[in-house]
Amino acid sequence: MKNKLLEFQNLVTEFHTEGNIVKAVNDVSFTLNKGETIGIVGESGSGKSVTSLSAMRLIPSPPGKISNGNIVYHNGDSKINLLNISEQKMRSYRGNDIAMIFQEPMTSLNPVFTCGDQVTEAIILHQNLDKKEAKKLAISLFKEVELPDPERIFSTYPHQISGGQKQRVMIAMAMSCKPSVLIADEPTTALDVTIQAQILGLIKKLQKDIGMSVVFITHDMGVVAEIADRVVVMLGGKKVEEGKVNEIFHNPKHPYTKSLLAVVPRLGSMRGRSLPAKFSNLDIKRTEGDDVIETNNNELIDIKDNVRRSEPPILEIENLTTRFSIKSSFGFSKGNVHAVEGIDLLLQQGETIGIVGESGCGKSTLGKSIMRLVEPYSGKIKVRGKDIISLSKKDMFSVRKDIQIVFQDPYSSLNPRLTVGQIVSEGMKLHKVCHETEIKDKLIEVFKKVGLSEFHINNYPHEFSGGQRQRIGIARALALSPSIIIADEAVSALDVSIQAQVINLMMELQEEYGLSYLFISHDMAVIERVCHKVAVMYLGEIVELGSRSQVFENPQHPYTKKLMKAVPIADPKLRKKEFNLMTDEIPSLVKPNGYEPEKINLIKVEEGHFIKPYN
Repeated sequence: MKNKLLEFQNLVTEFHTEGNIVKAVNDVSFTLNKGETIGIVGESGSGKSVTSLSAMRLIPSPPGKISNGNIVYHNGDSKINLLNISEQKMRSYRGNDIAMIFQEPMTSLNPVFTCGDQVTEAIILHQNLDKKEAKKLAISLFKEVELPDPERIFSTYPHQISGGQKQRVMIAMAMSCKPSVLIADEPTTALDVTIQAQILGLIKKLQKDIGMSVVFITHDMGVVAEIADRVVVMLGGKKVEEGKVNEIFHNPKHPYTKSLLAVVPRLGSMRGRSLPAKFSNLDIKRTEGDDVIETNNNELIDIKDNVRRSEPPILEIENLTTRFSIKSSFGFSKGNVHAVEGIDLLLQQGETIGIVGESGCGKSTLGKSIMRLVEPYSGKIKVRGKDIISLSKKDMFSVRKDIQIVFQDPYSSLNPRLTVGQIVSEGMKLHKVCHETEIKDKLIEVFKKVGLSEFHINNYPHEFSGGQRQRIGIARALALSPSIIIADEAVSALDVSIQAQVINLMMELQEEYGLSYLFISHDMAVIERVCHKVAVMYLGEIVELGSRSQVFENPQHPYTKKLMKAVPIADPKLRKKEFNLMTDEIPSLVKPNGYEPEKINLIKVEEGHFIKPYN
């Protein structure tokens, strides 16, 4: 076919470790045509990223090795097998014809060089231009990817710009030679929904402008629905299904694809429901071949309504403010970051309140302030009617038994030198939850609650998957029998099936023990699924507060509407016709010393629904 651009033919990529051979990519074949976007989907370990690295000849050797197959690039009338050419020849294709955007721009960009230097280096290497010409081209590329003030960003270092801006710099670098093929490996995974929408729009715009083809690798089915023409589904290193995007989403054939789609939270799927809902099917087996439980069951299961609305709130937050002083090199205060400003919030026993907003809005700082892991500047935090904000460390120690936190990253939040039994029992010993002789029985009980066995107790964190580690984090919180759990992006780093399992677990524990949750996330579809109420934060303040149905079905504040509009929906029939590439410049949270903003109360829209006044 004349339209063929890049062919993967029976690709096998192996990794040799301690006498074992792991086939990360096992006999995978598919074709990328001119001008199209292929989405490669699958969960962690499916082989999707290794497939892309194989195309770029970037597999680390040892331990990796491409042991079989062909990757054929159609360059005009020529066919080049990228696996048979020399490394020197491959360098001429890498960047010029086939470019790649990596998942994490912070680790992909060199922190000791400016953004401009790194892009000009790529331009000089591939296009044989002098420094002056390369700089001019780099700035024009920064304009092309809609970076604000391109001349300034040219001279800045990666740490001085936002995550979305770093990703745009990476895209500019990839676009510098106007490649025929762009491989985008999870380019939006760590980004807020608005930034994510901008990056997707940018890729589509550049694709149209220069006629390139895109291989888009992700585990986010909503993103695939927005951008892909065809989809390749991978499981255990193998391709298990391939088809047009509408066919994959509306008529999937393989049981794994069906199961994967069944656990994807979809914005709008909770419309008309008053209570959070569990996923009905979670039996997804990640084994080679077809050993997968087939399901078409997308039914939602309402949780029990155990919210104690007639009782006083278990947690009351009044005018909570947290600020961070900025010091000069001489130790003098230059001003303050107003991270959390004047927050009022009530949490009932058995209730889940979602805290949503973009990075930097103050939602994680709010959670840490409630725990007093960072000290608030002012305000009140009442737990069971008792203000804890002025308690001593000694008195605060006993309060923390009643409020626990589950952190975002299950990899860094567990001490690698301790067994998981030691990690979970540490708090039990400190708070004297039970007698020393009863700790093992208590551990077994807690581990069973989160779906783990007593045989796991003596294992170390590295022996567990990401989902299992998050369960251990939840077990650590549950071990103290708390009333309140703050979940700070607790499911954002997980694959969709693991995410669904953890969400179901948290809901089941809430039903059984009457737990109250503050669920912090930037994932609007997850928030819609798990919460009774929602608080939308912007610039350290709550701008909208109401029941889940009020906020999601009838948003009133412009910022909430902007968030909703940016969320990718896992249905290609609801694909956005266009993306807003530009975003308003976010005002600085840094204020001069002595600055005290006017307290502006939320106004009532309807019963239980409030917004911050806006112009």
